[in-house]
Amino acid sequence: MRLDVLLKEVRACTLCEAHLPLGPRPLVQASARARVVIIGQAPGAAAHESGKPWDDRSGARLREWLGIGETEFYDANRVAIVPMGFCYPGTGRGGDLPPRPECAVAWHERLLGSLKNIQLTMLVGRYAFEHKLGDRYASLTEAVGAWEELLPSMIVLPHPSPRNNRWLSKHAWFERDVLPALRERVAEAITPRRRPG
Repeated sequence: MRLDVLLKEVRACTLCEAHLPLGPRPLVQASARARVVIIGQAPGAAAHESGKPWDDRSGARLREWLGIGETEFYDANRVAIVPMGFCYPGTGRGGDLPPRPECAVAWHERLLGSLKNIQLTMLVGRYAFEHKLGDRYASLTEAVGAWEELLPSMIVLPHPSPRNNRWLSKHAWFERDVLPALRERVAEAITPRRRPG
């Protein structure tokens, strides 16, 4: 199936409509030319409202971590955004609810399989990490710390939410060691190669 047709199906998805407090609004960004894919958790309320993934303080921090601006971040030919859950799941006592499990089961294999030019896969937050690498590392912190082992093709990041400020202050090595390597790898991956001549 062509990617544009698949994306149209994804954006019309209502699989978990009954569980979504604001109704379905699947947010996904992809192009067959994308070179980086971000697999995060699920859109927040602000992203649901605007229709743009990562359109909140967490997104601003993530873009800072990656060393890119909004123009590059929202360029589907450079960056694909395929979260674990495509719709805002609602809020619980400790913040946003976990992503609905239906999305990854129904769509991830086909969507990610259509992205043939990916140079770097970023797993952002616990749900993406557990789904893709949960049996390989004992914890998210251990997986984030394994960045040298995972690069150049993959990296695990903590969620950039302000709720994780404590984790970030406790693990100063993340900003000191991981972020410079991440920015360098993102720049390599999304910069189009010039053809000789």
